[in-house]
Amino acid sequence: MNIEKYREIKRTLPASVRLIAVSKFKPASDIQLLYDEGQRLFGENKAQEMKAKHEVLPQDIEWHFIGTLQTNKIKYIAPYVAMIHSIDRAELLWEVNRHAEKNGRVIPCLLQFHIAQEESKHGFYLEECEEMLRNPEFPTLQNVRICGVMGMGTFTEDMEQVRQEFHHLHDIFIHLKDNYFQNNPDFKELSMGMTDDYPIAVEEGSTFVRIGSAIFGARDYSKPVNDL
Repeated sequence: MNIEKYREIKRTLPASVRLIAVSKFKPASDIQLLYDEGQRLFGENKAQEMKAKHEVLPQDIEWHFIGTLQTNKIKYIAPYVAMIHSIDRAELLWEVNRHAEKNGRVIPCLLQFHIAQEESKHGFYLEECEEMLRNPEFPTLQNVRICGVMGMGTFTEDMEQVRQEFHHLHDIFIHLKDNYFQNNPDFKELSMGMTDDYPIAVEEGSTFVRIGSAIFGARDYSKPVNDL
């Protein structure tokens, strides 16, 4: 855990950018330390791990789900998740809506786009996303709120390539805002930027940065995730 690095990141981020501390694979005791520093937004990529931590940590934490979400795991996070960043297919959005309705909630969601030069990354391509948004049944989804877009840059040392990818995601955001969400004030978030590239993401318009290793360091596998 690098509290000084956390404080430095917080000092240098513009007020318009929120920090999600990516706590995946980190023990609950580490999250508590950062909570005691004032951090409230935490990011996880495993539904059952998030559930375990939610049960033992302060209830005012905002849990952001940032990983690939399987439809059969939505039930573990639907009662409390603050935002799902990784809606990467229409089927998933419909299932999140169904579980949100069962829990009497409206769940904020981001549409994840494939912007990287890596096949391992997930996400919509613009054409298939627009097909979903034009679906006559899309307006019937009353228990999800589309708040913006998310993307991951290529894992590379070529920061100019990463900048172009983030710029592309910003262009997608503007296109969707102008054509599908013009009258929706909730559609305002760009989730992009991680430990190695978040300064570029901020310059390209990010409103959420997802930073893990710079703050938490390497995972200590000797500690359980809910060790409080």
